[in-house]
Amino acid sequence: MFTRISHVRTADAVVEQVEALILRGILRPGDRLPAERDLVTQVDVSRPILREALKTLEDRGLLVSRPGGGTYVADLIGSVFSEPLVALVARHPAAIEDYLEFRSDVEALAAGRAAERATAADRALLSRIVEAMAAALETDDHATDARLDVEFHQAIGEAAHNMILLHTLRACYRLLETGVYFSQQRLFGHPGARVALLEQHRAILERILARDAVGARQAAVAHIDFVRSALAEAARDSARDAVSSLRLDRRLAGLPTPRRSRTRQDHRPARSSDPGA
Repeated sequence: MFTRISHVRTADAVVEQVEALILRGILRPGDRLPAERDLVTQVDVSRPILREALKTLEDRGLLVSRPGGGTYVADLIGSVFSEPLVALVARHPAAIEDYLEFRSDVEALAAGRAAERATAADRALLSRIVEAMAAALETDDHATDARLDVEFHQAIGEAAHNMILLHTLRACYRLLETGVYFSQQRLFGHPGARVALLEQHRAILERILARDAVGARQAAVAHIDFVRSALAEAARDSARDAVSSLRLDRRLAGLPTPRRSRTRQDHRPARSSDPGA
């Protein structure tokens, strides 16, 4: 990942290399940098120069150091909105429609760009993620499926090779991971949804591999249309279940308690103790 600093071995050159790795999405928030003794060898600079570069990156908010725990890429995305606004949105689920509309537009753009620009490495990564999705479906691993869903769309953003689009998508999926707009588990729990979602991801992948930008955009829009429809149906089902449960509780409370049915022995006449009877 890191390369030797040639010619001018200065802290600025190290800073520029690390910033480029972060900006291009190669280093992600939470990624740990190699230990200092390894990193000085990889970039071929002295320890004082490396330490100066890391200090600069920390001052810029790009890296964070944990005492005794190493140096990590900072959480550059954070919350897209202020906490009060996020809480406000969470109290008004109608915002989900705007969220899905935004995702439809931006994911279509990303898929089209990925079809045009994806490298062999990008295509290999996307294919591997879809294979892992299929394995998670077979083992009924919902948690892994949800994680891979986000990973797949992030990888498409990376394959689009547009740095602004990449970080916009990461911010978008941060909201998805927090469950502000909707629960992935509710979506995956909808009958047939996981199978359908896998097929849609495969369709997007196939269009990207075929370098079909128009087809990739259409497949991405169809995917979000399905998500919108499945979530609406899941919400209706949930509302119906809630009403039915309330109705059942109310009805049962007004019904008499069923009597215990008599057994065959209960129906047999009692034997007389008189031998002459």
